Amino acid sequence: MNGHPGGEAHTRRMLSLAGLRPGARVLDLGAGAGETVALLRSLGYEAQGLDLEPLSPLVAWGDLLGTGLPSGSFDAVLSQCAFFVSGDVPGALAESRRLLKPGGTLLLSDVFFEPPEPLFRRAGFSLSHAEDITELWRAYYLEALWREDEICPAVRGKCAYWIVICTKEERHGPV
Repeated sequence: MNGHPGGEAHTRRMLSLAGLRPGARVLDLGAGAGETVALLRSLGYEAQGLDLEPLSPLVAWGDLLGTGLPSGSFDAVLSQCAFFVSGDVPGALAESRRLLKPGGTLLLSDVFFEPPEPLFRRAGFSLSHAEDITELWRAYYLEALWREDEICPAVRGKCAYWIVICTKEERHGPV
């Protein structure tokens, strides 16, 4: 099973929604086994991945809350099923924004316990696409339970799974 709902087709859809062109420099946060990094590279992107538990030579060790990478060094940051489990979604958004070049794109799919739009706006992003795809996540989650895969035990309460594509705003905060 892929490390996120929808697998490769889901990742390709996110790339299409974002309008990213081959050659873009993309960072996958929470890259796990590196499947998305491999896909991105095969499509012509300059991609690298970070994870607290890298499972592939394509993925380096790194914390998505503080990567240590230079500010403004990526055209896009992509993350699937990692921000929520970081325990600090606002912190993950702040680090992603820091890593993006001006006008850079964040491609995210993850669990949210409230509509994500206000959170992204507060973090300095302009949304171009926000879509509730909870049904896809439910099927993935149930399959993981059936297979007895390790799943996040901290998930409690009614939540939804969203795709969010957004752009780093040029100005953010008090002017």
